[in-house]
Amino acid sequence: MSETAGARPMRADARRNKERLLAEARVAFAARGTGASLEDIAGRCGLGIGTLYRHFPTRQALLEAVLFEQFSALAVSGRDLLHHRSAREALITWTRAFVSTTTTYRGLTATLTATLRDRTSELHASCEAMRDAGAGLLARAQRAGGIRPDIEATEFLTLISGIAWAHEQATSTDHPGQLDRLLGMVFDGLTPTGNGHSSPGKSS
Repeated sequence: MSETAGARPMRADARRNKERLLAEARVAFAARGTGASLEDIAGRCGLGIGTLYRHFPTRQALLEAVLFEQFSALAVSGRDLLHHRSAREALITWTRAFVSTTTTYRGLTATLTATLRDRTSELHASCEAMRDAGAGLLARAQRAGGIRPDIEATEFLTLISGIAWAHEQATSTDHPGQLDRLLGMVFDGLTPTGNGHSSPGKSS
């Protein structure tokens, strides 16, 4: 994330420390999930936990910094997909990207679900941008008749967060094609009766 306008420029050594902490956090979260030890992250950089907390005062702040670009990309892709010729396919494409992003690190799905409800969380703004992107695509698909009109954005996000959690628990080796099947079942259930839309992963 960029430095706040008007703030003192970060010293070069402090900037290097911050970048090292972010790089090690990505490795630690990928290997051990979002609950990875912050002390270990700092130690692997040859730094004390106090240095980590000076840059990232909470675990949520560290997660925000690690995930900011991915979350921003989801929000941007959601806005871009509003121009896709098929509103339903745009929603499916974004949903797949959402699941992929939110299962990057084990435990992230639960963190995001809690964050969407907690306006004081440092991850809340990024999660809200993603939520708004998904809600816009859902509304467009409903207006186009590709998705049932009786599902609300919060309900849709609950459904796909559940898919993300299930996908997070299994490896692709143990359950090949699981994501396509889960998405297919959900979008079958969201299809207005008689519309004849094909599910994700199926040919039209």
